[in-house]
Order: sequence, then structure tokens, then C-alpha cells
Amino acid sequence: MDPILIGEILAALMFFGVIGFLLLGFPVAFTLAGVSLLFGAVGLALDIFDPSNFGALPNRYIGFMTNEVLVAVPLFIFMGVMLERSQIAEQLLLTMGKLFGNLRGGLGISVVLVGAMLAASTGVVGATVVTMGLISLPAMLRAGYDPKLASGVICASGTLGQIIPPSTVLIFMGDMLSGINSQVQMAKGNFAPVPVSVGDLFAGALLPGMLLVSLYLLWVIFKAITDPESCPATPVPADEKGELLREVFVALVPPLLLVLAVLGSILGGIATPTEAASVGAVGAMILAALRWRLSFKTLNETVIATATITSMVFIILLGASVFSVVFRMMGGDNLVHEFLSNLPGGTMAAVVVVMMIMFFLGFILDTFEIIFIVIPITAPVLLALDVDPVWLGVLVGVNLQTSFLTPPFGFALFYLRGVAPATLPTSAIYKGILPFVCLQIVAIAILFIFPGIVTWLPRLIAN
Repeated sequence: MDPILIGEILAALMFFGVIGFLLLGFPVAFTLAGVSLLFGAVGLALDIFDPSNFGALPNRYIGFMTNEVLVAVPLFIFMGVMLERSQIAEQLLLTMGKLFGNLRGGLGISVVLVGAMLAASTGVVGATVVTMGLISLPAMLRAGYDPKLASGVICASGTLGQIIPPSTVLIFMGDMLSGINSQVQMAKGNFAPVPVSVGDLFAGALLPGMLLVSLYLLWVIFKAITDPESCPATPVPADEKGELLREVFVALVPPLLLVLAVLGSILGGIATPTEAASVGAVGAMILAALRWRLSFKTLNETVIATATITSMVFIILLGASVFSVVFRMMGGDNLVHEFLSNLPGGTMAAVVVVMMIMFFLGFILDTFEIIFIVIPITAPVLLALDVDPVWLGVLVGVNLQTSFLTPPFGFALFYLRGVAPATLPTSAIYKGILPFVCLQIVAIAILFIFPGIVTWLPRLIAN
């Protein structure tokens, strides 16, 4: 049998083998590396894989550790965890709930707006869903909200950190797409390609993020009009109204200024994402200190949580690197290129297929795991077909956010289930999220039809 064909068959089997072992519950990072080494050994026995290819891994790992762009990841995680542990996020939720409480659906509106704020200040999905689940869900249930609506609003708003900058997912994708785009353009004879940066993805994701926030708000307003009993008003007691404006100012303005300073400096070209992330981390500590919430215990918990989350992400990245080397050297990239290039429907059909694969992988894999596996395999093909890298990156972000919400395996649903009261049935969480999954699909369709929503702001800033 042709060695090239054997290699492609092994590459395809390796991909499905990884999925199979993950379904059995094995850790992702070790599964990626272990299965890849196993298939590499089979390839070596069949004389179609050269183990010297692993010689490039140490330099790749050193490159990850010394990559200045990726330094922004632990800094943004630190910023988000500090805002959560110092109870700044909690105060923001409670205060915004009072501000909109006089309106039907007011608590739901406040959860969406605070979710967007926390997304723009943390970029950590799990922490946001848990925080809002612990604080907002009991308040909404006590106010008489439909448990399905309350669950759906919290899960959907909590996952906005996937797409609204400074998303850690966008940082990794921006770094990966930058290198892939350069390689693809040079292969096409363009030796001076327009660079793609993390800042470009941040700018491209801003309007789609606002689009999702608008769709969520419209749904809550629609429910308030058509089914007012599902989201009743919660009027503020008369004796608290006098202090409400001061509470809103104290709770809202400092974190909002921090977000504007971080994102504004990146989008304005004043600072790199890493520099802005360091400002955000220091700013979060200053906000905690001003509210007398910065203690050794808080700082210690924040540092440990940051180290844990960062280590998890980078260990997965290292395992994915082993997978990528074996898959590519066995001819898997050629197999993917032929498959996507020959699809009926051309470039858009190829994009749709990749989005569907990522969506279904989102049922069993975390976001980082998906982008570390799928982006290196599929992005070179799509970019070679002249897909805009910024549009592709943002579309992937919105798509993965959708899979993060979709029953029965959406991770956001599990986060909420873990902190929800036992009286709230899991079926209510699943039913409540379905309208928001539909809104996500609407958003993806809008971005397909009007790609300028993604590309307009990066081009405006570049000019």
C-alpha cells in the first residue's frame, strides 16, 4: 500500500482515537500527547514516521514560554480573579440589580449588562458564570422569575467572556493566526503580508460582542412584554433610593474606567495586549485596596487560581503540540487540505464544515483544547482559500461560545448546575438556555452575511 495513504489513514485514526479516549474520561493534555506518541510508534514501525521530528518540540515549548504576547494570558486571568475574589463583581451585580429593579425584566437586563462588563474585565468564563450563579440566581428566583429564564440569562451572559475582549481565547487565536497567516502568505508568494495581531482580533470581536449583548437584551425585553409573570419588577425600597445613585457610581465607574483603560490602550495602539494586561492586573489590585478588600489571603488565593488556570491551559498547549507534529508529519494536513478544498460550495462551505466540527467538539472538549487541536489543522487551508483571518478568528470565538451553551454537554450549564440550589431542576437549565442558543446561531448567521461587522473596526483603526 502507498506509504502516503497509510500515513493519512493513521492521521485520521489518530484524530478519532483522541476523541475516543477523551470520551472515556482521560485527561486532555496527556491524551493528546499519549495517543500521538502511540500512533507515532506505529508509524515508525511502518517506516512512515521519523522520530527526529520531535526534535523541534523543545524549541517550540521555549517559544511558548518566551512569547511576549502570551504573557498577557496570566495577567488577564489575574485581573479577572482579583475582581471576583475582592467582591467587586458581586457589588456590581447587586447594585445594577437595584438600578433596573423597577422595570419588568430589570434583573435580567442587569445580569446581561454586568455579564458584558465582567467579560470585558475578566475573560474567564467559568468564574463569571459561577459568580453570577451564586449572586443573581437566588435573587431572581426570590423575585419570582421563571427558573428557565433566570438560568438562560445567567449562562448566556456568563459566556460573553469567550468573545468580548480581553478574551484569553482571542489572545491564543490571535497569536496562532498571526503565524499561520504569515506562512500561508509567504507560500503564495506574498513576502510582505499584512500582519494579524491580537489587537486586530480584539477590535474585530468588539461589535459582534455588542451584537450578542443586544440580542440577549431584546430577548429579555420580549419576555417582559409577552410574559410579564416570568420576569416581574423588583422595586427598590423607598429608604434605599436616596443612596442608589451613589452606590451605582461607586460600583460601576471604577471597573468601567479600568476596562476602558485596558481596551482603549490596546485598540488605540498605545499599548500591546501584554502591557495593557499588566495595567489591568495592577488596576484590579488598586480597586481592591480602595475598597479595603486587598489582603494577603485575597492575593494568595488570586495568585494560586491564576497559576492553576494558566498551567492547565499551557499543559494542554504542550500536549496539542505533540499531536500537531505527528498529525502533520503523517500527512494529515494534506488530507484536511484536500477534503476542505474539494467541498462543493467552495470557500464558504469549507468554513461551515469547520464551524460544525468545532461546534460538535464543544460538546466534549473545552475551548482551549479545541483551538489548539483544530486551528493548526484547518486554519492554513482556510487562509489559503483567502478567508480573512480576523473574521475567521472571531467567528470561531462566537461558534465556540455557542457550543459552550448547548445542552446536554455545554460547560456553562455544568458551572451553573454546580452552584444552583437543588430545587432547580437540571431540565429547567437546559430548557432555559435553548432560546439563547438560537440567538447565538442568529448572530453567527449575521456575521456570515455581513462580515464587515467584524472587519470594519480593525481596518478603521489600521488606517
